Parts: sequence; C-alpha cells; structure tokens
Amino acid sequence: MTSTNRREFLQSGAALSLGFALPLQGARAQASNTFAPNAWLRITPDNRITVICGSAEMGQGVLTAIPMLVAEELDADWRLVGVEQAPVDQAYNNPMFGMQATGGSTTVRAHWLPVRQAGAAAREMLVAAAAAQWKVEPASLRTEAGHVIGPGGKKLAYGALVAAAAQQPVPAKPALKASKDFKILGKPTRRLDTPAKVNGTAKFGIDAQVEGMLVAVMARAPIAGAKPRSMDEAKARAIKGVQQLITIPGGVAVLADGYWAAKQGRDALAVQWDLGPHADLSSAKVSAMLASAADNAEAVAVDQGNLKDAIATSDKTLSASYEVPYLAHACMEPLNCLAWVKGDEVTIWAGTQSQGPAQGILGQVAQATPAKVKVNTLLLGGGFGRRFAPDFAIDAVLLSKASGRPVKLIYTREDDMAAGYYRPASLVRFEAALDDKGRATALRADIGSPSIMAASGFMKIPENGVDAMAVEGLADQPYDIPNQRIAYGRAEPGPQVWFWRSVGHSQNAFFIESFVDEMAAAAKADPLQFRLALLAKKPRHKAVLEAAAAKAGWGKPLAKGRFRGIAVAESFGSYVAEVAEISVADDGTPKVHRVVAAVDCGQTVNPLTIARQIEGGIVYGLSAALYGKITYKDGRVEQGNFHDYPVLRLSEMPKVEVHILPSQEAPGGIGEPGTPPIAPALVNAIFAATGKRIRSLPIDTALLKKA
Repeated sequence: MTSTNRREFLQSGAALSLGFALPLQGARAQASNTFAPNAWLRITPDNRITVICGSAEMGQGVLTAIPMLVAEELDADWRLVGVEQAPVDQAYNNPMFGMQATGGSTTVRAHWLPVRQAGAAAREMLVAAAAAQWKVEPASLRTEAGHVIGPGGKKLAYGALVAAAAQQPVPAKPALKASKDFKILGKPTRRLDTPAKVNGTAKFGIDAQVEGMLVAVMARAPIAGAKPRSMDEAKARAIKGVQQLITIPGGVAVLADGYWAAKQGRDALAVQWDLGPHADLSSAKVSAMLASAADNAEAVAVDQGNLKDAIATSDKTLSASYEVPYLAHACMEPLNCLAWVKGDEVTIWAGTQSQGPAQGILGQVAQATPAKVKVNTLLLGGGFGRRFAPDFAIDAVLLSKASGRPVKLIYTREDDMAAGYYRPASLVRFEAALDDKGRATALRADIGSPSIMAASGFMKIPENGVDAMAVEGLADQPYDIPNQRIAYGRAEPGPQVWFWRSVGHSQNAFFIESFVDEMAAAAKADPLQFRLALLAKKPRHKAVLEAAAAKAGWGKPLAKGRFRGIAVAESFGSYVAEVAEISVADDGTPKVHRVVAAVDCGQTVNPLTIARQIEGGIVYGLSAALYGKITYKDGRVEQGNFHDYPVLRLSEMPKVEVHILPSQEAPGGIGEPGTPPIAPALVNAIFAATGKRIRSLPIDTALLKKA
C-alpha cells in the first residue's frame, strides 16, 4: 500500500494570497480581431459578445446574471450575448470576499457596480471609436442593441468597431445608467445555461474525463480523528479492475479502472476504525453539550438596557428552549474532483465554490506554486455551501500525486452524507418579559453551538468570543425590544461543521420567529400585529410582512382544517416574509398547501431567478423542517441516503407564490434568503392548528397526533 505524509496544509487556512483587482485598470491582452477591454467581456467582428463569469454556477443563475449586468451597460443585443466560465484570476475576485469564490449570496450584490462599469467602459470605447471614424463628438452619438447610432440614424455594429475600439483608452470612471433607463436589468430573462442542461451538453464536475484516468472511491474516517485499525487489502486487490490502494489523511482510497470496481474494492476493504475520543458520541451527548454551552454562554453579542430589572418589574415572563440537529447539504450531485498532478503542475476539473482558495491550497498540497495550479470550474449539481470546502479536491490531488496518474475521486451518496461538513446543531434558551399592555420589554437568548468560524480555516473568532455565524439573525433581530442580552456559548461535540444554505440564519430565524409567536400568544395578540408593533423602526421588514399577509389573505377565513403561520427574516441584504397555509392530519402529519412569500431584495437583475431561488429556498427549508437530521450513535452517523434523510417530494410540494417588492435600494442576495422564514412560518401555523408548540426540528409528528 502507498501512503503519503500527513501535511499541515489545512492549518494555515490555505495561506492564501488574496486581493481584488478591478478589471478596469487596463485593456486585457487580446487578438487583433477581438475587442477585450477588460476581464469581463470580448466582442468579435461577427457581433458576438462573450461575457466571462468568475463565479461558480450551482443553479443560482450567475451565468445569466453577470452577462445581464454587462449587457445592460453595454447596450448589447441580448440575442448575441454568450457566457464562459472564467479561469482563476484575481481580476475575478469577489469584492466582498477578496478572493475568487462563490457563496453568501454575494455574486450580484458584490459585482453590481464593477461588472456594470466593465460594460459601460466598453460602450464608451466603442462610441469613441465611432466618433473618430465619423469625425463627430462622442456626445452626439448613442447606443442601442449592439450598435452605435449617429446623426441621421446611421449605424455601426459593435463588431465593425472592434479593431478601432481596442485602440481607445479605457475610461477610469465610465458613466452608469440610471435604473429608469434599464432595458435588460429587472426584466424576466431566460437563463443562458438552460439549453445545454436540457440537451445534455452541459458539463458538471462528475462528467469530467481525461485519457488514462483512474477512478477512486475512499473509505473515509467516520468522524474526525478516527484511524484505520484493520482492513482486508487482499480482498480489495482481488476485485477485477482495482489498480492501487493508497492511504491519505482523509482515509483509504481504492483506485480502479472504473467507478464500480473502485466502489466494490472499497467495500471489500471492510475497514475497521479506531474512533478515538469520539467513540461514544451520540445525539443525546450532542444535545447535552449544547445545553451546557447555552447555560454557560458568556460571549456577549448584545447587551442593552437593564435586562434584570425589566424582567423583575414585568407583568408577565415566559421562557422556552429550542433546538435543531446537524444537517447535511444533500446535493443532488455527490462530491467529486478529477485531478492530474504532472511534475510541478496541477490541473483539476471540479464543481467548486472556491476556485481562488483552491489554487493556493492545492499548490501547498502538491508542493507546486499557485501559478502552476489550473482550476477548471465545471457546473455544480448543488452547492449550498458544501462545495466551498476543499476536502474533495485535496484528496483527489493527493491521490494523483501518489499514483502518478490522473485520478477522479467520487463520493457515493453514503460517503457524502457521512463525510462531515454539516450545518451545526444548535440550541437556544429564551427568556422574555411583557408589560401590562402586552408589549415586549425584555429578551434574553443564550445560544449553544459549534463554531463555523473556527472550523473554516480562514476566519478567526474575534476576541469577544462571539462566532458571528452562530448568532446572526439573533444578535441583529429586528424587533424594538429595549432590554436585551444575546450571548454565545461554544460547544464542539466532534463533527465537522460548515456553511449551509443561509448559515446561522437557517436556525436562528426558526428560533426567534417561533419565540416571537409565543410572545404574541402570551400577549393575546395577533401574530402579525404583534410583530408590526415592534417594527416601527424597520420599514423594510414591515413592508414585506404586510405584503405577504395581504397576498395570503391574513385574517380572512380559510377552508375548514386550514391554518396560517407567518415569519419574517432579513439575511444577506434581503428581506423575506412568508405565510404558510397548512393542515394537520389526525396522525399528526402536517401538510403545507400554500406558501406566500414577499421579497425585498433591492434593485433586481432577473425576476425569474429571484422567484425560483425563493421557491428553491422554501423547498430546502421545508425539507429540513419536516425531515432533516444527522444523528449519531456510537460515534457514527446513522443516515446514509435519501431513504433515511428525506427531502420534499413532488407530491408534498406546496403552491408557492413569490411577490417581489419594487425597490431602489442596493441589491441584496437571493440564493439563501428564502430558506430562513419557512420553518417558523410552518411551526407557527401548526400552533394555530393544534395549540402545540414545536420547539425542535425536524417536526415530531407524534406530538401532533390526535388522542
């Protein structure tokens, strides 16, 4: 068996060299028949406009959004616009991250100005070239649908100007359009990547192939710190097609001529693991650790007013504990990466959310300079944060380096489900006080949770000890409650935690919006009106709540057996309120019939994408609320595939209505904000239906069963 040395390549946080270079600082190198004034676009004599997208496409629509931003300011003919995936280059660094990576619902809001500037700069250069040819002032010309239009209506297509435009200086501060003049942005637009996905020509990570490659399947450590105690190497080698066995820090890999042989070989290894300090890990132990952390939460995120006196002098107090489990990302495409290490050169083909960090990390892994690491970003069959992690690319590179061959590493669904990188389990203890008029006067929240910041490798917990992602959505909850204390207690039961769609908002919106409903009930107030009274200083929260309630018919009679719940959350710069309309069967099974969402995400790019992302976020959040849980017994994950980690089926899908509020605010994110409000809207509707509070997820239907 071949083994590679364990390296400290992760402890450095990848030792990344990060920076953002605006791609307007000078013209890019270009062919004589191509106009490429910056990193974002090129125009050829046939009038084709190609936009280069530096973000990863995982279904959120960036391969259409980025071209729309460029095309708007360029005044392009949308029918002639295409898109390509960018290489790793600092020109494509996400301005909000300082590195080329995709996550946090940042692509549109981060690139709203720089990418539009790229299109506007190109337009000004084309106009200058036409003005020189016609010997007129640039101010006398205008642009429309891929043409410069001059006095008397004469026209020059952009393609006819490429050579002359390339000689023009790049404007430092090109003028941008006012939103009232937009012709492409804000208009429903079909996605550019849909045809290839329909006809099968689209290339996802799992489609990558090179001649002579081996396929690897790994026996991965079932939990961090586990080590192989024994295995049956002879039996694995006896499988036809198996070529090599290689041990790396992540586990034991079987390399074979194809996937099936590699999987059979891996299964035949029958690895027995020494689970180390986590051999007795159970979900009950996880809960106990979270509870202890919450009970001893001393990292204070918010401390305002006088909580103690407010509670002591209140008319009514209430308290409750809420808890959520670890969650898997459950991407439809299991993790994979094809790597080829040739001497001091590294090439990978992968669906990754972190091309820039990957270049630095994999250079360290293969002992190559980052400049000699090429990352081919393919389509992602779901990301949800999971494909921001580097593990699958690291392991593929290690295996290629050790074997001397190109290696395509593929996780089985079971590998993926048990490979770690989960949404943190989390617990919160609430206490609140109401005055004699039913107004909320005090709120205390003590949170127990693992730290994503510490697990990430590239972030640091600040000196106050507060993990920002553990408290987001709680520390900045919108309600005007004068006396508050929000504190964090860190617990690390053992499983690796990671970013999950909407990160801390995913659990904290469930916590706070469910507890606010409890406060409304204690005040004998309508849940909507109770919220609105506390949101006088938060007009955007208020507006989406009122819009969702109006569209859902809040306060109007429903069909017999139907009930409503409501929730609101701001995340990633966008505001979303959702009303869930549900029924509960006699056996306790809830059925979601309709969800009405109101969205304020600032200025919009593509309304079709916004609606679909809100719909997808609702599906994702409902799946978690109804079914999602990763549980542990004797140090191992108990779930393995969709039979025991279900997601919402077609027959369970509610009717979803998405209403986008007009706004002139800066764009917010949209990939994640649809997820946080759905779980609390659902459980609040369940309370309306049954009078029973759901304080832990997934929903235990036994609690709702009629006697």
